[in-house]
Amino acid sequence: MSSRPIVSSAHLAAGSMPEVSEMEFGLIIAGNAFNRWVVRAMAAAGQPELSALEVLVLHTVRHKDRPKKLADICLVLNVEDTHTVNYAIKKLTQQGLVRQGRQGKEKTVEATEKGAEACRKYRDIREMLLLDAVGELGLEPEQISKLSTLLRLMSGQYDQAARAATAY
Repeated sequence: MSSRPIVSSAHLAAGSMPEVSEMEFGLIIAGNAFNRWVVRAMAAAGQPELSALEVLVLHTVRHKDRPKKLADICLVLNVEDTHTVNYAIKKLTQQGLVRQGRQGKEKTVEATEKGAEACRKYRDIREMLLLDAVGELGLEPEQISKLSTLLRLMSGQYDQAARAATAY
C-alpha cells in the first residue's frame, strides 16, 4: 500500500520533496487550531476579548516574571511586524493585564497581578483540557521534544529562504 502525502497544494507537492508540502499543510492546520485554542482557552480563563497574538504576548511577558522589551518579545515570538506586538501591548495595558515601564531609555512591559492570574487560569485549563488529552495519545515526551526541535530548525530554514526571496 503506497501512501501519498496529504497536502493543500498539489502543484507544490509535484516538485522535489513532497514531504515538505505535507509538513506545510500540517503547519497550516496546526497553526490555525493552535490560534483557535489559545483564544478559547484564554476566554475560558476570563479574558474573552484577546486575539491569539495578544494571548501569546501576555504569556511571553509573564515568562519568568521579568520586564520585557518590545524587541525581545518580537524576537521570542519571531514576529517581524513590531507594530502588531506594540498594538497587542496597548490592548493588554488597557485591559489591565500588563503595565509599561522603563529600563534606562527603553520601554518595558510586565504582567500585572491580573495578567499573572489570567495566565495561571489558562495554565489550569490547558492542563485539564489539552495536556490530559495529549497524554492519552500515547506519545513519548521525547517524541514531542524532537518535533519541537524540528519545528525550530525548519523555522530557521523558512527565515533564511524569506531573506533570499527578498533579494531574489
